[in-house]
Amino acid sequence: MSDSVELVEVGPRDGLQNESVLLSAETKIRFVNALSRVGHTRIEATAFVSPARVPQMADAFEVMTGIHRREGVRYSALVPNEKGLERALDAGTEEIAVFTATSDTFNRKNTGVGLEDSFKRLAGVVTEALTRKVLVRGYLSTILHCPYEGRIDPTLTVRLTERLLDLGCYEVSLGETLGRAVPGQIRSLCADLTSAGILGRCAGHFHDTYGLGIANILEALNAGIRTFDASAGGLGGCPYAPGAAGNVATEDLLYLFQEEGMAVAPELARQVAATALIESALARPLPGKTYRAMGCDEGDG
Repeated sequence: MSDSVELVEVGPRDGLQNESVLLSAETKIRFVNALSRVGHTRIEATAFVSPARVPQMADAFEVMTGIHRREGVRYSALVPNEKGLERALDAGTEEIAVFTATSDTFNRKNTGVGLEDSFKRLAGVVTEALTRKVLVRGYLSTILHCPYEGRIDPTLTVRLTERLLDLGCYEVSLGETLGRAVPGQIRSLCADLTSAGILGRCAGHFHDTYGLGIANILEALNAGIRTFDASAGGLGGCPYAPGAAGNVATEDLLYLFQEEGMAVAPELARQVAATALIESALARPLPGKTYRAMGCDEGDG
């Protein structure tokens, strides 16, 4: 197995989308620029979604056109449909993320259409993006548990992951959206993905609701996954997954991987500084364990 791991910093999008405090575009631009200096190679900067549904992302165009794009960093944006894609392309976005979930109910709550209709919508977005030479990453939410339909059959997750890859996604980020999974469930799912021959094109996206995010990541790591989404300070949560906690904190993963002797590009001290910036803007303490342990006082970083 490779001794290197890649992080996708999703704090500016997935981290902020559920925040009640509406931050200015200037603050978000400063946040993304600070994360760029950390050494990240991939940052999810914003989402071109309906402002009515996700008010925190209403300034997506301003953010994407205002950030300082550093060489060697890919800045992506989430898009739900072809209208969102056009706005993203107008803003100079070079990589998009598309998303669906394993359950009809979650898809209807999130996007207004069921599972099969969501794939029909995605097909048009992905085809147009690839025609325009834009990279496409896929998100698959509720890979093991759905807040509305309960336990998800892992074989369905494998099948939908294959469908996203077949559409043209170069990678699928597997979202453990509720943070309810236990390591044995992750181990079993990874074995199924390995049997299907697609584990190497999957990333892990874990939430920490039950405090098992790191344990689940270690299972995925041992299985062979080498790309993980993470959010500064543990920011996050999903508007359509009641009770779900934030993403596993970027600082926690950096500390873990570095102490395990794995090669990972971002610098922990600079990550802490970037997280302190957004914590101050939100005026509330962020939950990341490593961030707090490194001496950051509540409210002022």
